[in-house]
Amino acid sequence: MGRAMLLQRWICPTLLSAGHRSAVLKKETPFTHKRLFTSPSNRHGMAEEAKKLAGYAAVDNHVQNNQVVGVGSGSTIVYAVDRLAERVRQEKLNIVCVPTSFQARQLILQHGLTLSDLDRHPELDVAIDGADEVDAALTLIKGGGGCLTQEKIVAGCAKHFIVIADFRKDSSVLGQQWKKGVPIEVIPMAYVPVSRTIAKRFGGEAVLRMAVSKAGPVVTDNSNFILDWKFEHALNWKEVNIAIKMIPGVVETGLFVGMAERVYFGMEDGNVGVRDPPVN
Repeated sequence: MGRAMLLQRWICPTLLSAGHRSAVLKKETPFTHKRLFTSPSNRHGMAEEAKKLAGYAAVDNHVQNNQVVGVGSGSTIVYAVDRLAERVRQEKLNIVCVPTSFQARQLILQHGLTLSDLDRHPELDVAIDGADEVDAALTLIKGGGGCLTQEKIVAGCAKHFIVIADFRKDSSVLGQQWKKGVPIEVIPMAYVPVSRTIAKRFGGEAVLRMAVSKAGPVVTDNSNFILDWKFEHALNWKEVNIAIKMIPGVVETGLFVGMAERVYFGMEDGNVGVRDPPVN
């Protein structure tokens, strides 16, 4: 049975390690879902509150004084940075932040937090980031915002990689909730051969992501293009991730396999769900 539970809010601002989990997660109930019938506007409001709950829980349970923290990208991380800045002010914490994108960098500066980079801090204590989808094994799809490469680099440099998401991102298998496919960052000149190779080897369709407020394709912070691979069915994601990365022209994939230590889900009922990797 997977080590999943439901937090009645969050318990204390202590770094969660294997030895601390039983002490910190004092009030546990089985991990369940409540599906309520709500209007789209109400559901959006519930999702925003859920993002806030997840972000606050992660910061309270995993950030301590004198740490270097990786700051992720996307809409959910905004709430985590809000809480981080609040704790820094109230508790006089000494925290150094390493961003995963231009957006994350701006959030850090806007909140008056200490900005650094991997040149000065190549090893992070913890990285906190969102996800587009999370499956039962804590395999993630990331990159909906186009920041997958720097997000994966920062997560890989962290001792602990913690993920925050709202209830809409929770799936048994990848593709159940997220229908936009797996983002794949590619060198611009290679996007056509890479897309053809992926479709031929793994099925589905890899489509160049087009920009909304500019003519032409989305361009990443690294000056590359993004393909969104709409796969047909669940696969061995570890093997697929490695195989795609070996295709000439591929920079990185949005598949995060075996990286997340814990995921916090803000739930519709105001609780915070917690999922750890399954015990093999």
